[in-house]
Amino acid sequence: MTATTSSCSCDEYAATSVGRRGLLRGAALLGAVSTFGTTVVTTSQGTAWGAPASSVIVVLSMRGAADGLSLVVPHGDPTYYAARPRIAVPAASLLAKDAMFGLHPALAPLVPLWNAGKLAAVHATGLPVANRSHFAAMEEVEDADPGSSARVGWLNRLLGADALTSPVQGLAVGSAAAPASFVGTQPVMTMPDLATVTVAGGDPANPQDARLRSLRTMWGSSATAMGSGVRTSLAGSAALKQATAQPDRSASYPATGLGQALSAVARTLRADIGVSLVTVDQGDWDMHTDQGTATSGRLVTNATDFAKAVAAFSADLGPVADKVTLVTISEFGRRVAENANAGTDHGWGNVMFVAGAGVKGGRYLGTWPGLQNTLDADLAVTTDYRSVLAEVVASRTTASTAAVFPGFRRERVGVMQGQ
Repeated sequence: MTATTSSCSCDEYAATSVGRRGLLRGAALLGAVSTFGTTVVTTSQGTAWGAPASSVIVVLSMRGAADGLSLVVPHGDPTYYAARPRIAVPAASLLAKDAMFGLHPALAPLVPLWNAGKLAAVHATGLPVANRSHFAAMEEVEDADPGSSARVGWLNRLLGADALTSPVQGLAVGSAAAPASFVGTQPVMTMPDLATVTVAGGDPANPQDARLRSLRTMWGSSATAMGSGVRTSLAGSAALKQATAQPDRSASYPATGLGQALSAVARTLRADIGVSLVTVDQGDWDMHTDQGTATSGRLVTNATDFAKAVAAFSADLGPVADKVTLVTISEFGRRVAENANAGTDHGWGNVMFVAGAGVKGGRYLGTWPGLQNTLDADLAVTTDYRSVLAEVVASRTTASTAAVFPGFRRERVGVMQGQ
């Protein structure tokens, strides 16, 4: 989990965001941690690397708890408008409307994907039991193994369920620390951006580099976890350097953290170096105050960034798009009623977007529970978020969903082809 800066007044969110040092301390308990420059690899035992990935899952975390009731508006439920007299999104401005739902107008860049059947929304998703603490909810969502004392994330278990074929098969982009979903015994590469992927004092593109030769001589045959870590780091750095040979189309993305992270992801995936699981973050969704109207304000800013970045990412992938599926997640949603500060407080149910390869899109999915207009009313959860993730995993990988989500029996969502 990466540290996220929020402009809201939620002290719990700011105080409990986990920084790079804390994350690495937790990872070190599970395996060796090798750091070269700003690239970090958490490692297990040595692995042989080989073929490119046949499919890719990109998990986009909307940190701070996005307001799903604003992103996908239940305009057919009159309680929505009664509960939000100042911040409700008018039905007339919604996009891709059906009888119950419509997309926020700031999501206009995503409408072509929706119309092409490449984007779907699953509403009333979330944790099986409400948890309004950012820190605890993030941990629970990303561990996805309630009751377990093992600190292993669901994406790390997914890496373990598939045969590793690349030192960069699991890749966290946009930070020097991996999210909790990647923490575990399987090797994971993290990078703030492609430009910072380096072995300090060495040139991964030059196999004759003296520093790299020294590292290979020292650790090349070591059976220790550190030896495995060094070898993985060297191989991963060299693999990611291949991505810099791909055209840089970052100018077509928003000049934001999310936009530039997704640009780096697309550039890396076009290099086809074996990446199969990717995480990126978008922060600042914790809008207790001044959430804004349908045309301006903090939510419009974030939603516009999200929509433009994902649309640019889809276009940038080119032929690789046929094997890339993107899914969004947030730790929880927001309350039904707006608060006295024209914002929304911590809630429960939310919306998840699924886009790209294998998606049965152009549809709103999930069971709508109806809304109540009381001070503490939540959007109830009718679809466990793990059912959405498990359907993506079952559709796009050969892994057992039982291994990835222990003890969980998924329900059919219908968002992915063949599921």
